[in-house]
Amino acid sequence: MKITLISIPVRDQEKALQFYTKTLGFIKKHDKPLGGGNRWLTVISKDQPSGPELLLEPAPNHFEPSKVFQDALMEAKMPYTQFDSENLEAEYDRLTKLGVEFSVKPTVAGNAKYAVFNDTCGNNIAIVETLID
Repeated sequence: MKITLISIPVRDQEKALQFYTKTLGFIKKHDKPLGGGNRWLTVISKDQPSGPELLLEPAPNHFEPSKVFQDALMEAKMPYTQFDSENLEAEYDRLTKLGVEFSVKPTVAGNAKYAVFNDTCGNNIAIVETLID
């Protein structure tokens, strides 16, 4: 068994696509209409093109429990998911220059450094760099 797809709830798929590709630097892999204005919309990491796809899922628009959960995570300032980075400081600087809002600046916790940003689509996302002992 292997992980091939992970979904993240977004309120606006087009806005999410723009943020995840133009700002974060991911690459669009699939964009297929599903009807009702919804799309099967996935992105992949340019650094891991054969890795898992991230589905930009419009669930909060159609499934109230998803919206409630997403809102609760935002209110609690908890990340929905995390992305890894080999150089968190460089990524933080690059994203800050692009106007990305961070609620947690780079912080060391044990053997990791992390930061948390708002993806503009209803989610906090953590970026994590594993530190070598």
